[in-house]
Amino acid sequence: MESLAGQFLIASPYLPDPNFLRTVVLMVQHDTEGALGLVLTRPINLTVQELWKNVSGEEVSAAEAVLQGGPVEGPLMAIHQVKELGEIEVIPGVYFASQRENIEPLIREGKHPYRMFLGYSGWAAQQLDDEMEVGGWLTLPARKEPIFESNTDLLWKSVAGEVGANIIRESLNLKSMPQDPNMN
Repeated sequence: MESLAGQFLIASPYLPDPNFLRTVVLMVQHDTEGALGLVLTRPINLTVQELWKNVSGEEVSAAEAVLQGGPVEGPLMAIHQVKELGEIEVIPGVYFASQRENIEPLIREGKHPYRMFLGYSGWAAQQLDDEMEVGGWLTLPARKEPIFESNTDLLWKSVAGEVGANIIRESLNLKSMPQDPNMN
């Protein structure tokens, strides 16, 4: 299966895992060894300001919610738009970081949009491919604007709606439909 890195995964009703109900996952990596993604639609009751105070003892003005990136524990991670602080380019102009030296400037300066995550979504080799084969996930090429949408309900609705519209458009086969409906 081709790499899903740089795609949005939208959990379908065929995915029984409650960790992913009504989620949009940004796929950061996907290869033969496994996959890593971050859930964009699971804010937790913690702001970046509170988290940073606990982690570093520093006061910063960052009222954004921290997101639960998935059910797997891991380091603090960020998605952002600063090339110099990026470890992986997820899509053009959007970067992933998990190293403290790359995350600190994002939080301290607060000049550029970013999303902070605790935990991540991880899949072993072939696991995500198997979930895809049984219809567990719908996909959509990731775009910058939805990634930084702060209203997670709006994010899920817009991305899921776009996937639904694409499915309907493909099933209608509009290319072979005559211009004049009377020709049907």
